[in-house]
Amino acid sequence: MPEPFPEPFDTRYDMTEAIAPAGGGGGGPMQPAASGPQSLKGGPRRGPWRLPHPWRGEPGRRSGGPAAPTGRGLWTDAWHDLRRNPIFIVSALIILFLVVIAIWPQLIASGNPYHGDLAKAQDGPAPGHPFGYDLQGRDVYTRTVYGARASITVGICATLGAALLGSVLGGLAGYFGGWWDALLSRIADVFFGIPILLGGLVFLSVVTSGSVWPVVGFIVLLGWPQISRIARGSVVTVKEHDYVQAARVLGASSGRTLLRHIAPNAVAPVIVVATIALGTYISLEATLSFLGVGLKPPTVSWGIDISSAATQIRNAPHMLLWPAGALSLTVLAFIMLGDAVRDALDPKLR
Repeated sequence: MPEPFPEPFDTRYDMTEAIAPAGGGGGGPMQPAASGPQSLKGGPRRGPWRLPHPWRGEPGRRSGGPAAPTGRGLWTDAWHDLRRNPIFIVSALIILFLVVIAIWPQLIASGNPYHGDLAKAQDGPAPGHPFGYDLQGRDVYTRTVYGARASITVGICATLGAALLGSVLGGLAGYFGGWWDALLSRIADVFFGIPILLGGLVFLSVVTSGSVWPVVGFIVLLGWPQISRIARGSVVTVKEHDYVQAARVLGASSGRTLLRHIAPNAVAPVIVVATIALGTYISLEATLSFLGVGLKPPTVSWGIDISSAATQIRNAPHMLLWPAGALSLTVLAFIMLGDAVRDALDPKLR
């Protein structure tokens, strides 16, 4: 007859591992399974239960068993979808190329964008000058390459400024509510009522500097209300979730709650809107430069070149074709990137 279990019995012994004694029959006491290391108290011990990881979403399981599938968050799922989206890949490569030539235009253009030869004014393509010459005999190819710097700088800086200002003001309004929310909402409504082109003509017409910073400041001034509304609505939705309420109950300060719990979960809509708005801001800069109130010579800009070539479209269409094509391609790339990011971050589109 098998020996009885020693006393006291180890409560961590897994009864599912027990088997009937050899010879069959259900009349005798059961013996522990032979597999596994034997405990000093009589039963085989299994690994302790592992608690679920609070961030990885990994369910608890016994050590040594098969790994459970690890949960993926919003950003992991979004990156997984973006890597398989051809629209995102193409637009990202175009934007990367534009950023590189904006920083180092000498990589693909060795000429001087300010050097002109009036004897070659309005001439068509020639060896070493594939885009021809403009009204002052300057190389259109070189000026098109160097024009990416101003447009990309205005687009990125204006987007970062508008996104930062709008996110902070909108997030505070959505979190605290009350009179703070009402005040910021009414201020945003005032800026929404200003037509952006009319505001640009009035604001930039009194600015004598032709650099990119007055244009960036104007776009930030009129661009933050749109992102502010998006941020406010996202924060209002997120702050009602259980984990935010739990953080408040546990005594977390308002700053910690906003930065650690609300902001990471409310920033996705802001990123989507800002990415799409970046292309819009680049086209806005070109429009203001075309009207003569944005960037001014000697700054090299696609809008300035389009403005000077508009009157010669019949005699020298190449002067207008290349800077306009570069502008259209840049705006299209950023809009495509924004659409891809929106599809990846919006759970309703999965």
